Amino acid sequence: MADMPPRPDPSPLAGAGAPLAGLRVLELGHFVAAPFATRLLGDLGAEVIKVEPPGGDPVRQWGARHNGHAPWWSVHARNKRCIALDLKRPEAREIVLGLVRHCDAVVENFRPGQLEKLGLGAAAMKAARPDLVIARISGYGQDGPYRDRAAFGVIGEAIGGLRHLTDHAPGTSDLPPVRVGVSLGDSVAGIYAALGLVAALWRRDRRAPLSGPGCGGEAGGEAGRGAEVDVALTESVFSLLEGALPDYSTLGTIRQPSGGGIATAAPTNAYRARDGIWVLIAANSDPLFRRLAKLMGMPELVEDARFADNQARVRNVAELDALIGAWAARFDGRALEAVLAEADIPSTRAFTIADCAADPQFRARDMVREVEDPLHGPVLHPGVVPRIDGAVPPPRSTGPEIGADTAAVLRELLGMEKEAVAALQEAGVLRARG
Repeated sequence: MADMPPRPDPSPLAGAGAPLAGLRVLELGHFVAAPFATRLLGDLGAEVIKVEPPGGDPVRQWGARHNGHAPWWSVHARNKRCIALDLKRPEAREIVLGLVRHCDAVVENFRPGQLEKLGLGAAAMKAARPDLVIARISGYGQDGPYRDRAAFGVIGEAIGGLRHLTDHAPGTSDLPPVRVGVSLGDSVAGIYAALGLVAALWRRDRRAPLSGPGCGGEAGGEAGRGAEVDVALTESVFSLLEGALPDYSTLGTIRQPSGGGIATAAPTNAYRARDGIWVLIAANSDPLFRRLAKLMGMPELVEDARFADNQARVRNVAELDALIGAWAARFDGRALEAVLAEADIPSTRAFTIADCAADPQFRARDMVREVEDPLHGPVLHPGVVPRIDGAVPPPRSTGPEIGADTAAVLRELLGMEKEAVAALQEAGVLRARG
């Protein structure tokens, strides 16, 4: 393997003492999937350098504005150093390859073949750093008959089978299939990319023989080897479908949407309280159903053949839901929540974001925390998932302005003086602030 250049000291944005401290990741990402993957890595201590075009990542323009900026950006680009380059320019290509030499990994979500056209394909990056781990997120994967098709997360959700299942039950609505209200397909792909990247780095960096129960033996030729991690939006969503595929292959059944319930257990649904609040009740085991029937003042339901066990309750779920719905409608939402909680039955109203922000459990665990953002002032951020050793680190930085870190990153990693940065900015190759 070619010798690697001396590793510059980590930036102040590297998470000292965090699980991924010392890991440096270059993000060639836009929109949601790749930036979400690197946000997760940054939350766990990795130093993330995000490359975006001089006009900024499109997500900067999404949603409402506060002080001229999208509040989502505060979270989406937290713990990242943002540099702005026009990747269509050959000078920018050389800058990226120079940065690759100082990075452990790259995360990208360009359409397959696009980075190759820019001279930044896997071969070029591995020539710059042979042990590089590259996580590539795309609609359909890096090969196969759909490889070159355009896709966003919503397309992944549709082809992955999720959009069919998130609809109302057949025959109850002629509206379009209901979409999950967030970019779930992109985010799931981002989680898989982060997991795959860490797995590939573990393989690469296993330099000592391992022994003992559960260990994989000697690293052998795997140590020091780079990797390409191939993540498809469609496959990421498809992997979540539980038993739908084996059920189809053995029984010939096609799982259908079930509205607020699920097809395999009952009762579990949302029931409207007297004041219009929807309360979810999941009493889908025999002991829980027995407890719910007693709470409803209808203990005889347990002996009713229609509801005697889970399979019977699933077959007769419409009648059961009607009974529970009529009982729930006697209470206001808060009162219904209270009696269900007292009976230790899994239940809750459907939270709005206002409910989440005020929730004492989220607050107690710093899953909702106030962060000072230079662009917004105080802003609420979601916490870090997963929590490791009880640590709840605050963000080291919030999403910065376009080009906020261009000059500093190029100076620290490439030794580029401010005059050279200024000349490249004048030529339109990059954008830097200050």
